[in-house]
Amino acid sequence: MKKTYLIISILLLSVTVSQADNARTFRISKTMSLFNAVFRELEINYVDTLDYDAMLKVAIDGMLDELDPYTVFMPEEEMDDLRFMTTGEYGGIGALIMKNGNEICVSEPYEGMPAQKNDVRAGDVFLEINGEKVEGMTVGQVSALLRGTPNTDVKLKLRRYGEKKPVVKEFKREKIQINSITYSAVVAPKTGYILLNDFTDNSALEFKNAVNEMIKSDGIENLIIDVRENGGGLVNEAVQILGYFLPKGTEVVKVIAKNPAANHSYKTPTEPLFPNMKLAVLVNNGSASASEILAGAIQDLDRGTIIGERTFGKGLVQNIRPLGYGANLKITTAKYYIPSGRCIQAIDYSHHNEDGSVDRVPDSLTTEFKTKNGRIVRDGGGIEPDFSIEDDARLNISYYLYAQNMYFNFVTQYVSEHSKVETPDKFELSDDIYKEFTDFVKTQNFKYVSQTQRYFDRFFEIAQAEGFDETAKSELDDLRSKIQPDIERDLTANQVDVKALLSVEIVKRYYFQRGEVQFALRNDKHLKMAIEKF
Repeated sequence: MKKTYLIISILLLSVTVSQADNARTFRISKTMSLFNAVFRELEINYVDTLDYDAMLKVAIDGMLDELDPYTVFMPEEEMDDLRFMTTGEYGGIGALIMKNGNEICVSEPYEGMPAQKNDVRAGDVFLEINGEKVEGMTVGQVSALLRGTPNTDVKLKLRRYGEKKPVVKEFKREKIQINSITYSAVVAPKTGYILLNDFTDNSALEFKNAVNEMIKSDGIENLIIDVRENGGGLVNEAVQILGYFLPKGTEVVKVIAKNPAANHSYKTPTEPLFPNMKLAVLVNNGSASASEILAGAIQDLDRGTIIGERTFGKGLVQNIRPLGYGANLKITTAKYYIPSGRCIQAIDYSHHNEDGSVDRVPDSLTTEFKTKNGRIVRDGGGIEPDFSIEDDARLNISYYLYAQNMYFNFVTQYVSEHSKVETPDKFELSDDIYKEFTDFVKTQNFKYVSQTQRYFDRFFEIAQAEGFDETAKSELDDLRSKIQPDIERDLTANQVDVKALLSVEIVKRYYFQRGEVQFALRNDKHLKMAIEKF
């Protein structure tokens, strides 16, 4: 009798599963049929000409917007972006560009690359590219004209500050490889520092070479790995870097997917090259994905110290799936779990609020886990540092000057009149330069409205509606006068912040990315704490 009941139960379960599969197949078929029907009706009856490619992309993007921001459709024309994300390579001139007012200009040439080698400078405004006028184009359109097959010619017509005639530059595009490591150096006795920008092909090899070089030159015993603002990349590269410091076969991250066949455990592939190296990892809220795997594994295995701010909290894994016709889908397929067993995904994309937004996982719903040595860590919100340093940057006039390119435009003018400045380790912004800058700002019709003022204006509207504008008139007027932007006052009160951002822009123009990092590290609180902890 029991055997009969068991057979009946199995048959009922099979029928239920089959019905669920059939229902799901029907819903998919119905959805695709309706979509095709709408497309056909538009083609036959819509009054104007249709752009099918644009419509398809909008439809797909709208569908994917309901999921998470990492699942995206990538048409054929975005293949260069995909290649750059995974390899750090593209064909072009090797320079960042930006919108400045109504014009597109060079914002930052990379040292040693075609633009810089051919004296294309930050601040140069694009007039023509290969004879095509760029007026009215977007940054993306100009970028597309600059990119191309390595060893092909590119001819730039530029307007340069201080030059009466346009500057013409003609040279060949090259394969541009953006190195994962912008800067590495010995920053204290026996202590090395590496700035790791991303995890692309060869990141681990670059990392190993940089460490070996510092061991060879200075015999370093301590290493600071800086992954602040590192948004991640290839998990394999992070695992390989961890393998330099952990025993072979150590599980550092586990991927759990919807399809169990796609589950995977990542273990360190080699015997450690630097088994006794003391480690500190610098993180902030811009450290995400593979950066969090690196920092989280080091924390969970008690292999080093994590210093800085709580990380972003991206515990989702993406894969690239080909769709045909040169298009791809970057799709979230799994979540990753670091050695303690915790997932550090901070936002629940599976549940949307009525306005379409999603919430971070509240601390009350997070779970305790333990590191190798028994220390308590938590899931659901990024990596919490062992030693926290909160970002003390304030949203004052220094930010609004940056947002309106005041530093950039002033330094473009300054560079045309000064052939050199002190090296990054010695440069100090003089009072005379600061005075030049403040005078420059006053000539630029610079204005700004602070967030405080925006909120006050809204508050005042509510106060008026409720009749408090007369009752508390003197207090409201007094508060308004205190928060009203006053450029002269604010430039004086926030001189330290303004000088810091202006100094970085000046140093970067003469010494490029390496110089910028070298200068910024001089007063870096995270770095100083890491050195102290060693």
